[in-house]
Amino acid sequence: MPDATEPLLYVSGLTRTFGSLSALNRLTFSLHAGEIVGLVGRSGAGKSVLAQILGGMLAPSAGEVLLDGQRLRWPFSQRRMGVALVPQRTVLAERLDVTANIFLGCERGWPAGLGWLRAPDRGRMEQQAAAVLAELEMNVDDLRLPVKQLTSEQRQLIALARALIAPARLVILDEPGALLSYSYQQRLLTLVRAWQQRGAAVIFVTGSLDQIFAITDRVLVLNEGRIALDARTDSTTREEVVAAQIGHNERQQLTPIIWALESYYQAREQAERLRLQQRRLEEDLAAQGSLNQQLVTQLARQVQSLDQANQALQEAQRRLFSQREEERKHLARELHDQVIQDLLSVNFQLEELEGGALDSANHVALAAELAEARESVRALIDDVRRICGALRPPTIDSLGLGAALQSYARDWTARTGIVVHMQVEAEVGRLPEAIELSLFRIVQEGLANIRKHAQARTAWIVLVAASPRAVALTIEDDGRGLPDHLDLAALARQGHYGLLGISERVALLQGRLRITNGARGGLRIDVEIPHPRITARADATSASGGG
Repeated sequence: MPDATEPLLYVSGLTRTFGSLSALNRLTFSLHAGEIVGLVGRSGAGKSVLAQILGGMLAPSAGEVLLDGQRLRWPFSQRRMGVALVPQRTVLAERLDVTANIFLGCERGWPAGLGWLRAPDRGRMEQQAAAVLAELEMNVDDLRLPVKQLTSEQRQLIALARALIAPARLVILDEPGALLSYSYQQRLLTLVRAWQQRGAAVIFVTGSLDQIFAITDRVLVLNEGRIALDARTDSTTREEVVAAQIGHNERQQLTPIIWALESYYQAREQAERLRLQQRRLEEDLAAQGSLNQQLVTQLARQVQSLDQANQALQEAQRRLFSQREEERKHLARELHDQVIQDLLSVNFQLEELEGGALDSANHVALAAELAEARESVRALIDDVRRICGALRPPTIDSLGLGAALQSYARDWTARTGIVVHMQVEAEVGRLPEAIELSLFRIVQEGLANIRKHAQARTAWIVLVAASPRAVALTIEDDGRGLPDHLDLAALARQGHYGLLGISERVALLQGRLRITNGARGGLRIDVEIPHPRITARADATSASGGG
């Protein structure tokens, strides 16, 4: 993990030009041992150029790079300097086999002191190649197979294998997951964490914000060859990263998301497309006079006004949810501390009257009436307690989200007869209060929808840690599901606000929502919410079974 020691990599004033085109413009940053930095930027921002310079494949036009205090001189040997580069475009020796490509330039042989004059030790290299490919979970029938017969994915794995055969202090990954399937992308993330645990620094170039926020310690955003953002991953947001890539002048006010009836994510993409259209208009209309320039300026103001309006709407919605939770908390406490206590006092008084009624002449009838009154008071107390639980789950503050969900699911099953299977992963631990309350409300609304509309017999709720910085919630039932082409706006017009409410909560938490028909035939709701990196508490609730 990063520390306060001298940086392993120090880049100062790094510049690279191609003729009159400036690919990199005076970049300055540092990287510590054990630190993972995500490098982000649009196409042409200079990411691959920076990766090639740090990997020794391309010399800078100006500036300097220090690796562990030693100034780099181009060209340099990656292996000798302890640098491993996996380029965006994998270049292999097509006529050589798998093993030869993995060890190309660093062949194993004997005697050790003769360098490239050593006799190759084919058996040793094949043994190590097999071990590295096994670590990558790549199956190759014959290590002597020419690489020109491999698939694009297999060729990319060969490039990753090159980076694994020798220890490296600095690992540079230039969008290595572009040609990999999902399972291999997940394996790649595991490798990145393994490099970090060995003390290597990692520069991870990727267009996936999910991967950036899952494993990196810092985010470095390039925009037109300059550093537009250098921030700790825990202290920034997806919106700030996207804003830095786009190059918006008022980043603090920029909110490239519009939570709306249809889809939060579609609206965010629409806002980004508007900005791209604005830039194209600026380029195309620059020479067409003042009238066209006024149109461009007006479009820019409209886009900015749209951003500010959406920002205001989001802030208002956040305040509304926050105030509503505070009111629920206050009302639940009043009901519990005052009304329930008064009802219990009345119940005790009725109990005393019931005891005194034994001395009266018609004690049998009076005692029966008092017993019935006491039973009504007890039922009323149970109802008030249930209302308090719905307003503010009593266990969420003391025991956390997992315990609150378990308790709510048991009570809900008892009331509805619909069985709930609950699974809460221990790694989830305690989350920020706003996230725990929002996830609880999402489950409440999801179960309410199941009861009202699904005609289901069973429901499943799964809460897991999707990554160190994200939690995933799944709600599924075996009911009738929803018709294709779900339209949240149409549901709202019909008076069904449950899914819309879930969508708004997820959007305000900058999360992701996916609503589909699941494998069991009913509705499936998948929610992923980002949060600051936390450590799972040892007493986190974990259980699986019927509600």
